[in-house]
Amino acid sequence: MRRHMRGVAVAAVALSVMSMAACAKDSGGGNTSNNSSGGAACEYATPPTAPATSATSTAAGDKVDASALKVGLAYDIGGRGDASFNDSAAAGLDKAVTDFGVKKENVRELTAAPSEDEAAKQTRLRQLASEGFNVVVAVGFAYAEALKVVAPQYPNVKFGLVDAAVEGVPNVQALTFAEHEGSFLAGVIAAYQSKKCHVGFVGGVDIPLIQKFEAGYLQGAQAAAPKIKVEKKYLTPAGDFTGFQDPPKGQEAAKGQIDKGADVIYQAAGASGKGVFSAAKQGGALAIGVDSDQYNQKTVEESKDIIVSSMLKRVDVAVYDFIRAVAKNDLASLPKVFDLKVDGVGYSTTGGKIDDKLKGILEGYKAQIIEGKITVKDKP
Repeated sequence: MRRHMRGVAVAAVALSVMSMAACAKDSGGGNTSNNSSGGAACEYATPPTAPATSATSTAAGDKVDASALKVGLAYDIGGRGDASFNDSAAAGLDKAVTDFGVKKENVRELTAAPSEDEAAKQTRLRQLASEGFNVVVAVGFAYAEALKVVAPQYPNVKFGLVDAAVEGVPNVQALTFAEHEGSFLAGVIAAYQSKKCHVGFVGGVDIPLIQKFEAGYLQGAQAAAPKIKVEKKYLTPAGDFTGFQDPPKGQEAAKGQIDKGADVIYQAAGASGKGVFSAAKQGGALAIGVDSDQYNQKTVEESKDIIVSSMLKRVDVAVYDFIRAVAKNDLASLPKVFDLKVDGVGYSTTGGKIDDKLKGILEGYKAQIIEGKITVKDKP
C-alpha cells in the first residue's frame, strides 16, 4: 500500500438509481453472503454527496535529520518483493533513507521464514538490537509475543510494531490501521465495477486482522448495492500462516469464485494475491489489490490490466512517520490509529478504471465515515 494519497476535490455527484423493493439481509450460508441471484447489473443505493473540498490534508513536514539512526526492519514472511504488505513497509524505509538522511550502511532488513517458531522471531529482533540498530520495526502482529520478551532487554531501542500493540512495554510503539474503513471503499468499488452484481473476497489466513478486511468490504459492497452477492474464501485457518505465501492456492480460490459468477475479486492474502490476480486475468474478471498500489508492482505487472484499484493500507506511511518521530524525539505526534481521517488507509486510482463519477461517490462515502455518519464494522 505506496504513495501519499491526497484527498480529491470533487464536485457533488448526482446519480439516478432504480427504486428498491426491499433490502435483503445477509443469509449467512457458509462461504457466501447471498443477497441476490446474481447475473445482472446492480441496483445502486443513492450514494452520499461528495464534499466540495477534501476532508483531509497533508502538511509539509519540518526538516528532519535521521543520519545518526541505525534502522532495522524485521519483515513478515515473504519479505521485500511480496507485492503487498512487506513491500509497503520497504517503501516507507526507502523514503526515510532518501528524505531523512538515513545512511544505507545503517539499514538492515531481515525476513521471517514460513511456520517459524517464537524463538526465531526473538533471535531476529535480538540480532538487530544487539548490533546497534536503535530503531527496529517489526512488520506484522506475529512479532507481538517476541517483543514482549525482547524489547524490555533493550530499553534504549525504539521498536515499532505494525498491526499490534504490546501493553506495558514503553519502548514498543503500536502502528495499527483501520483496514475495515479502507476495505469499505474497496467494496463500493467492487459493486460499481461488477457487471453481474456478484463479487468475491479471498483472505490469506482466517484471523481477526484479515476479518477486518472482509467485514469492511462486505459492508461497503452492500451499502452501494444492497442486493449484491458476495463470495468469500480463506486460504488457511488461524495458525497456518502459509496462506499468505501460496499463490497457487490463491489462484484456485479465486477461480472457484469466478466459476460461481463473481467478476470482481478483492484479495487480502499477501503474496498469495499474485495467484488471485492470475485467476482474474485468465477468467475475464477484475481484481482489487491490497496494502500497496499493486497496479504499479513489478512482481504482478503481467496482471496490471485487470487491477481496478488497491485498498491502500499505508504501512509505508506508518514506517516513515515512525522513523521521523524517533528522529525528532516526538512519538506522541503519531496517530493512535492510521485511519481514513489521516490518510492511513484509502484507495488507488492508478490505471484509469475509476472515473470522476465513481471518485465522487467514493469521496462521499469516505466523508461520511470520517464524520461518523457511517460506522464501519471490524468483524464480519
